[in-house]
Amino acid sequence: MKAVVVLCSLSVAAMCFLIYQAARQELNIHHLKTRMLTNVVEVRMKEESIIELQHKINDLKTASLAINAKIDGLKKKKEESNKSKAVSTETLKNCNKEREATQKRKAEKEEAIVKLKADHEVAKQKAKVDIQALKQQILDRDKAICAFADTTKDEARKLCGIAEIQ
Repeated sequence: MKAVVVLCSLSVAAMCFLIYQAARQELNIHHLKTRMLTNVVEVRMKEESIIELQHKINDLKTASLAINAKIDGLKKKKEESNKSKAVSTETLKNCNKEREATQKRKAEKEEAIVKLKADHEVAKQKAKVDIQALKQQILDRDKAICAFADTTKDEARKLCGIAEIQ
């Protein structure tokens, strides 16, 4: 009987040990399941945040592309305006040169006109003097002719300005 009691005690002890091991394994399994569930929840949250960040990155990329396109457009406009400015500056220089040349020609022509007017005045005065001299010569000739003219004739009296004799 001693052997039965020992055997029963050993069986009970082995049974307790097996129950203890089974309970411990169940607790470990339960603990692993809860850790796994929390890890799954964390992974899902991280995946969602990664997806959200990817959407934000895509939005920023599209915004960046739009801004880069605008920058390129503005650079082209700036280049065009710089070219236009250079052309305008060149045109302005040419116009100023033409204006200076025109003003020089105008000044030369005005000087020529003033000189021509002065020469014309001198010629006019000279012509007046010449005309007066010629008139005087004509009068002198007329007087000389009238001295020799026959005053008895009407034509000679008219030409010489003598009054008619009655």
